[in-house]
Amino acid sequence: MLFDRVLIANRGEIAVRIARTLRGLGIASVAVHTPSDAGARHVREADLALEVPSYLGLEAIIGAALASGAQAVHPGYGFLAENAAFARRCAEAGLVFAGPPAAAIDAMGDKIRAKATVSAAGVPVVPGATEPGLEEWRDFPALIKPSAGGGGKGMVLVRSAAALPDALESARRTALAAFGDGTLLIERYVENPRHIEIQIMADTHGNVVHLGERECSLQRRHQKIIEEAPSPFVSPEMRARMGAAAVEAARSVGYVGAGTVEFIVDGTTGAYHFMEMNTRLQVEHPVTELVTGLDLVELQLRVAAGERLPFGQEDVRLDGHAVEARVYAEDPARGFLPTGGRVLALREPGGPGPAASGPSPGGGGPAAGGPPPGGQPVVRVDSGLAEGGVVGSEFDPMLSKVVAWAPDRATALRTLDRALAGTAVLGVVTNIPFLRALTAHPAVAAGELDTGLVERVLPDLVPGEAPPGEVLAAAALVFHARPQGDDPWEVTDGWRIGERAWTTWRLESRDGVHAVQVRGLPEESAEVLMNDEAVPARIRPGADLAVTIGGRTTRYLCARDGDTLWLGRDGASWPLTRHLIGDPGDRAGAAAAADGVVRSPMPGTVLVVKAQQGDRVSEGQPLLIVEAMKMEHTVTAPRDGVVSELSVRAGQPVDMDAVLAVVTSEEA
Repeated sequence: MLFDRVLIANRGEIAVRIARTLRGLGIASVAVHTPSDAGARHVREADLALEVPSYLGLEAIIGAALASGAQAVHPGYGFLAENAAFARRCAEAGLVFAGPPAAAIDAMGDKIRAKATVSAAGVPVVPGATEPGLEEWRDFPALIKPSAGGGGKGMVLVRSAAALPDALESARRTALAAFGDGTLLIERYVENPRHIEIQIMADTHGNVVHLGERECSLQRRHQKIIEEAPSPFVSPEMRARMGAAAVEAARSVGYVGAGTVEFIVDGTTGAYHFMEMNTRLQVEHPVTELVTGLDLVELQLRVAAGERLPFGQEDVRLDGHAVEARVYAEDPARGFLPTGGRVLALREPGGPGPAASGPSPGGGGPAAGGPPPGGQPVVRVDSGLAEGGVVGSEFDPMLSKVVAWAPDRATALRTLDRALAGTAVLGVVTNIPFLRALTAHPAVAAGELDTGLVERVLPDLVPGEAPPGEVLAAAALVFHARPQGDDPWEVTDGWRIGERAWTTWRLESRDGVHAVQVRGLPEESAEVLMNDEAVPARIRPGADLAVTIGGRTTRYLCARDGDTLWLGRDGASWPLTRHLIGDPGDRAGAAAAADGVVRSPMPGTVLVVKAQQGDRVSEGQPLLIVEAMKMEHTVTAPRDGVVSELSVRAGQPVDMDAVLAVVTSEEA
């Protein structure tokens, strides 16, 4: 018998997604939230919400579940999802944990122990070493990994013995911060590797099946960006072999529920080796749902309630192709540094069929959910975003997932591109233009993937910081058309005896200040100077802004935040701030490193201070490490000189472009 009420021990898009299945099953959902998340979307969409001090507060969440009358807890992914102590405490409190047994989490949560366990079960593993003695490793290139972690955090590729000590220090620090455990392991790095994972599902009656594979090779710094199912590399025979190995890995630890066995695959030979098992639902689970027609969250809940899997391995079939893109709060033009801000305006795509809003819970079998009849492409969005919400630096930077299904891979990629083009998040810089460039890359279209592809072609994928000329012109027209009073002398039509005068608007973007000249009334008839030519221009103001320049009309999503105007189009967005004559040149985005001022590249927290006031430093020397959203960024000296000011300390929160230090030339 299924539950009446389930607490979701998570936030963001995964909490919204779990609540959707609970609603479809007629189960009441309970959300938890920290004080800063009180207005978040997952809170609004739950039937009941309770405040907790932290999403990692085990006892507080157990207490919230008991106080709400919930019979079960769904952990989502991240936070406490792979915490064996949490699973045990749920059982002690009489709550059902919608995940695997604590013993399985323990066995697979430690990468060192997991490799030994699956190796004993006959699953191939990558050669490697464990602590102590990692400093003695000499088989390069090699990959350092936190034993307790996942999600790519703390993973460092090392190509020489000279780089090993610093790499171990950085990986250990990140592992401690992210997982509370600094234990590391090192493995031989597989050249030309593909990252392919197998989704498994197991019940309490001894039934274990696999649901095919996902290709997760498109990564940057070991963080997945785009995933798809099935893999363009895997044949039916290879799928059967890898699936059987994944099932054996799950059986070796008495696994129950949804889990993923990750393999590193040689892209030349096809040889595969076990990397790790994620004892939880994966971020990329929607692509499996779309090609199998299964609702994995529903299956998790049914298995947790003691039900048998309603199908066997022979019943699982893969239909069509699905591709998922992760939308992050990060700025590719600034080295993918985390961003943040208030969501001023939001546009998310949708599509026909049940999968547009997630798989429809229809009984847990292969017919449930998935693409609609007829084979028409489908777009699905799993999102935790809402207009007015604030994206801060305390949580993971992933905002949403845009997923496309089609009968074939090429159509799925095209559908995903159009869906990304129809996505706009104003107020927060995102990676959407980068995602569109990546999905259109010839190697991606051809399915020629490996985990190093993104880094190799990165210069071709990262957009420039300078806004296009037509975007600057559109912004100038909007500022020129700002509301006026009744005084005719204040109307900005530029009226003069003879001909109308030009008004110069200076607009700040992230790459500097741009001057645009406008004359006339944009709502009626105006001109904008482009390439030294006066071009007719007109706008229709509103959130959906229509801008006509030289007979060509372009539509933007538009939002104002004080003196800053945000324009969004084709998945890209541009913040443009009115720059007044006499403004200091140190406004965000307008500063240069030549003055010796060291600024924070992102909103976050100072993690480490590596210099002191009065120190002599050289250009490029590390001064501080700033952390945001579990990502570290080293801030370096902009020139040779002396640290004349150092205004921050370890643990101090800082805003983007906040002054951290000043390096003065010795001559000065």
